Amino acid sequence: MDKIPKETVNLRHWINNKVTNHKSHGDNSHTLLRSLRPPRKRYSCLSTVPATATMSHSLQLFAPPLPPPLSSTRQTPLHTTPHLSLLPRRSPHLQFSLRASSDPSVIVSDSNGVAMSPSSGTSDLSSIEGDAVTEAELRENGFRSTRRTKIVCTIGPATCGFSELEALAVGGMNVARINMCHGTREWHKEVIDRVRRLNHEKGFAVAIMMDTEGSEIHMGDLGGASSAKAEDGEVWTFSVRAFNSTLPEHTINVNYDGFAEDVRVGDELVVDGGMVRFEVIEKIGPDVKCLCTDPGLLLPRANLTFWRNGSLVRERNAMLPTISSKDWLDIDFGIAEGVDFIAISFVKSAEVIKHLKSYIAARSRDSDISVIAKIESTDSLKNLEEIIQASDGAMVARGDLGAQIPLEQVPAAQQRIVQLCRQMNKPVIVASQLLESMIEYPTPTRAEVADVSEAVRQRADALMLSGESAMGQYPEKALTVLRSVSLRIEKWWREEKRYEAMILPSVGNSFAEKISEEICISAAKMANNLEVDALFVYTKTGHMASLLSRCRPDCPIFAFTTTTSLRRRLNLQWGLIPFRLSFSDDMESNLNKTFSLLKARNLIKSGDLVIAVSDMFQSIQVMNVP
Repeated sequence: MDKIPKETVNLRHWINNKVTNHKSHGDNSHTLLRSLRPPRKRYSCLSTVPATATMSHSLQLFAPPLPPPLSSTRQTPLHTTPHLSLLPRRSPHLQFSLRASSDPSVIVSDSNGVAMSPSSGTSDLSSIEGDAVTEAELRENGFRSTRRTKIVCTIGPATCGFSELEALAVGGMNVARINMCHGTREWHKEVIDRVRRLNHEKGFAVAIMMDTEGSEIHMGDLGGASSAKAEDGEVWTFSVRAFNSTLPEHTINVNYDGFAEDVRVGDELVVDGGMVRFEVIEKIGPDVKCLCTDPGLLLPRANLTFWRNGSLVRERNAMLPTISSKDWLDIDFGIAEGVDFIAISFVKSAEVIKHLKSYIAARSRDSDISVIAKIESTDSLKNLEEIIQASDGAMVARGDLGAQIPLEQVPAAQQRIVQLCRQMNKPVIVASQLLESMIEYPTPTRAEVADVSEAVRQRADALMLSGESAMGQYPEKALTVLRSVSLRIEKWWREEKRYEAMILPSVGNSFAEKISEEICISAAKMANNLEVDALFVYTKTGHMASLLSRCRPDCPIFAFTTTTSLRRRLNLQWGLIPFRLSFSDDMESNLNKTFSLLKARNLIKSGDLVIAVSDMFQSIQVMNVP
């Protein structure tokens, strides 16, 4: 057995002394990490090492194990006191290891800090699942060509068929959204089944998001019509009555029984965030007569707000529940169908999100449905931080939000929401009216393209098409515009080396989680500085992949996970290319297997520079693909 160098023994004593001192003083983990800098004199000899020699130094930092996922039945206590020790290779403890090598064929570090050479392991190609479209992009144009910003498409009458869904998936749809404001549950089930079939037969990873209706005031279904045109100067009747026969001409049902009592003559009635406007001119029992002042297209179940003397009338809205009785039935439907995301409309407080997540945990077998909070009201903005903290992500619903705050405040609100979500490590979707004109026209306005560009520059995780893909005449062209604009702005950002100076605050609660954050931040910086081709992350919970996405590195992030449902949910987050792969706790074996599988699919080639991280053994590994 080789003798341990004296310098290594001294370094171990030095580290142990540091930890003991920090424990006695009660210092936090950040102070400890900053202090773990070996004395410069230990490494002063590096300048004399020949350039042909392999240079490597390793600092191994151990932390308590992370708690198991919520779905696990094993309960492992989480120790709160950080400690450092020398552990055997197969220890379950988390480990930070960073090494460098001048030999490109050497994997820079294993979990013991020992350099190792990759073997030519082989595995069956069926043991890894990727996305067909992304794989085609990688093979054709390489790593830098992949789109980082994800796209959500609302599915409606224009896109509900299998061939139409396949066209959207081929065009770049990452998430299919079903809006429970429209259609029956039977219709939505057919859409869900088609998306699942598409994933299974065609090799896609399209996730499904179910969007609840909410209990805010909205119109009825227009008597079965897909839309109605309101012209300037026309008088329309908004009524709370239930009609047994066909709706009279220019008549609209309202879902709120107190509507006729609350509005006053002279109030302004705003439909769907300002798409159509009316002035209340007369009240007759349950009917409210309104004069159209801004013509436009009326859509079924559009949101209604009314303004008085320039201010939003919201007292009654504030008394309505966030989740209606219909919403709960829809949520049960979504849980039964195994949707990946549930988006909650008009969230007023974090308590609503917490209540829903506990309900899902009790009703869902694996509790693997993420809850997205839609920010679309003044209540949402007032409680924004606590709502985002409680949720699994957020949606900037600019249409309804613009009906409750002055229009000129919407851009600032959007930027605030996007930045806050990124700081808190929550995916964020920018939605509503991105390409509204493409519902009727094949080409967007230049202002719409600029709007999309701004959302991409703000580094939102995803962009969403609503009416453009649900009922528009050119859904595929609208999707192409989002994809091409995203690719161009992202390419420009990389070419200009515009790395953000945004400070990312710590979101970890435990010492182990803080180590994960530091590893991901370091890996992202190394990826940018070294211009690596890709980041690899092996994750069983998705947390470390999310932390890497939060850093917005230049290169794509290959996220390897063991479950299909987690793979789909990761498809919403910026820059992640999710794969399903069966892997072990042996990092060397995982890397060899991954290289073999990806090379066989022509997704990577020998010589590509890769940085790999893992939430099993906390390590950063830099290597050239053998």
